[in-house]
Amino acid sequence: MNSSTSRIWTRNYLYFCGGNFLIGLIYYLLATTLPLYVQTHLGGNESQMGLMISVYVLGSVLCRVFSGYLVDHFGKKRMAILGFALFFIACVLYLGVKGGLVLFLAVRFVHGISYSIASTAINTAVISILPRNRQGEGIGYFGMFINLAMVMGPSLGLFLWKSDNIFMILIPCVVLSAVALFFMWKIQLPEAKVQDGDKQARSFSWKDVIELRALPISFVAFCMFFSYSSIAGFLAAYTQELNLAEIASIFFMIYGLMIVGFRPFIAKLFDRFSPHTFFYPAIIIFGLGMGLLSIAVNSWMVLGAGVIMGLSYGVLNPLLQNTIIQQVPYSRVGAATATFFLMSDLGYGAGSYVLGVIASHSNFRIMFISSTVIAFVSLAVYMIFFHRKDGVQKSLVVSGK
Repeated sequence: MNSSTSRIWTRNYLYFCGGNFLIGLIYYLLATTLPLYVQTHLGGNESQMGLMISVYVLGSVLCRVFSGYLVDHFGKKRMAILGFALFFIACVLYLGVKGGLVLFLAVRFVHGISYSIASTAINTAVISILPRNRQGEGIGYFGMFINLAMVMGPSLGLFLWKSDNIFMILIPCVVLSAVALFFMWKIQLPEAKVQDGDKQARSFSWKDVIELRALPISFVAFCMFFSYSSIAGFLAAYTQELNLAEIASIFFMIYGLMIVGFRPFIAKLFDRFSPHTFFYPAIIIFGLGMGLLSIAVNSWMVLGAGVIMGLSYGVLNPLLQNTIIQQVPYSRVGAATATFFLMSDLGYGAGSYVLGVIASHSNFRIMFISSTVIAFVSLAVYMIFFHRKDGVQKSLVVSGK
């Protein structure tokens, strides 16, 4: 293949990476600071602080059902611009509702919808500009930018919150979301033409909501994010219980750096080997890291868990996404991507609630043991519903059936 046609780092790709990084940065920045704002300035309790996250995820999940259909049928760039525009508008609206909890939650819901549209569109669109022989590598680098946001967002948010002024949080978000929207506007993206015979298929159906061929891997993602939600939601409280409160921020920094640091090397291998080669060792390592966290008694054990889980998560997330798009034709990539993110969001949301109930009726150690079990359940789901099925299909191809 000609080197010019196998390039990854094109102008369009950089625009996509920049937009992905900025909306991720805003997401993690607000997820860290808005609960603090609700507590200190709106007089909210713990459940109302949690609503800042829950309502956002609810909006994202409900819209995720339709986002794949919208992207596939109305165009990737058009929906990316719409999603990023709504994201920008939501950031602006925060400035007008900062004094009322109900209106604030309403804007959070809209913000979740906008993130669902924007993330589905951009994750689908970036695939269309990557050379086929380097698709896994390109997706790996692309995902690395959201992991950079995961590292930088909370730290930047807490730094800005030192002034105890909500405007110091919201105004940078407005500016950054405007820059992200500008990136989407500048992208030049070829859209797949709809054939005459396909025009009748424009009516909405369940097939536009769920891509069946993406379900096996999406169920694996559900389990993985169910398990991961214990870290995102309860690690800080767990480290406080261990009298290691200062370790939580270091854990997340190490976790993110491990994802970012090793992904460039791993991503290059996705297109050269079977996904089975990477999935089994990565999910086993992730589960062992969760198990180590459940028995941690000192800071080194907590940070060690962060190292090995960060490394494994940095492999698993882009690997699963790349595997999904290999299962469907180009015209169904949007629906497949939406199915993946829908199940991921459902896993994250369900895990946050269920694991929280487990912790409230037992303790954090039991909760993290439960998360370990769920991580290994994802291994069984992968083996039964994807690996064996994939092997059967290949055998049929070889036999000519």
